[in-house]
Amino acid sequence: MVGFVEVSPRDGLQNEQISLSVDTKVALIERAIAAGARRLEVASFVRPDAVPQMAGAEEVVAKLAPGAATYIGLVLNKRGAFRALETQVDQIGFVCIASDVFGLRNQGQTSDQSLAEARDVMRITKGEGRDTHAMIAVAWGCPFEGPTPPDRVVAMADALAEYGSIEIGLADTIGVAKPGEVEALTQRVRKAVAPIPVRVHLHDTRGMGVANAMAALRGGADALDAAIGGTGGCPFAPGAAGNLATEDLVYALDGELALDLNEVIKTAHWLNEKLSRTHISATLRACSPADNNSKSLRNS
Repeated sequence: MVGFVEVSPRDGLQNEQISLSVDTKVALIERAIAAGARRLEVASFVRPDAVPQMAGAEEVVAKLAPGAATYIGLVLNKRGAFRALETQVDQIGFVCIASDVFGLRNQGQTSDQSLAEARDVMRITKGEGRDTHAMIAVAWGCPFEGPTPPDRVVAMADALAEYGSIEIGLADTIGVAKPGEVEALTQRVRKAVAPIPVRVHLHDTRGMGVANAMAALRGGADALDAAIGGTGGCPFAPGAAGNLATEDLVYALDGELALDLNEVIKTAHWLNEKLSRTHISATLRACSPADNNSKSLRNS
C-alpha cells in the first residue's frame, strides 16, 4: 500500500476565501477518517492574523478523538512548536523553504534561517518525546526565483535528516514540476536520506498532479499528500492552485490507497458546499454525489 497524508484540513483550507468554523473543520477531519484516512494534517499553529483560515488550531485538536488517526500539526517556528506541544497532535510538521525570497515572504526567514529554525524545533520536540518531520517547500520551483536547483534541495534534505526529521517531504508548492523532474529529484533525495522515508506534496496547477504522483512513486516516494476536493494552495505563492485531489489520486491508484472512493467523493461535494466553491476535480466531474458510481468508473 502507498503511504498517504490527507491535507485538506490544513493546506486545503488555508487559501480558501471562506474560513470554516472549528466544528466544521472537525467534521471534515472526521469524514476523512471515516473514508479511511489514517494520517492527516489537522491544523497549522500560525498567527491567525496572517492566515485567518487556520484560527482555532488548539480548539480543533482538542475536539479530535484520540487514537482515531495520526494527527499532524504544522509549525513554522519555535513559537508555533511550543503551541503544538501543548496539544495532542501526534506529530509536528515543519516547513523549510528552498528559496530565500519565498521564505522571507512566507515565514520571514531565508532558506538557511528556515533550516536553522528546523534544527532548533526538532531539538525542542525531541526533548518532549514528539516526532517531527520537515517538508521542503518550492522544491521544484519558486514563483519569484524560478526553478529550484536540485542540488540545493538534496543538501537541505541531507541536513534535515541529520537534525532528526523522521521523514523528508518535497513540495511542489506552486505546481510547476513535470513528471520527469519529480521522479529524478525524488530518487536523488531518497538515495541521500535512506532509510528515512520520503513524502511528496503536489499541487495540480497545470493538471500534472496525478502524473507527478505516479512519477514520485517511480522515484521511490513512500507517501503522497492530497486534499479532498482539490482544495487549497499557498496564500503566499501567486498562482498556486489547489492541491492534488484525494479522489483523483484514489481513482488513479485503484486500490493502492486504503480509502473509500465513494465516501471521499461525498465529502468533496460536502466541502465544496461549505466553501461555496465551484471548482471540482476531474473525478468529481465524472461522478455526481447522487450517482455513487465509483465502481462503474473503475470498471469502465
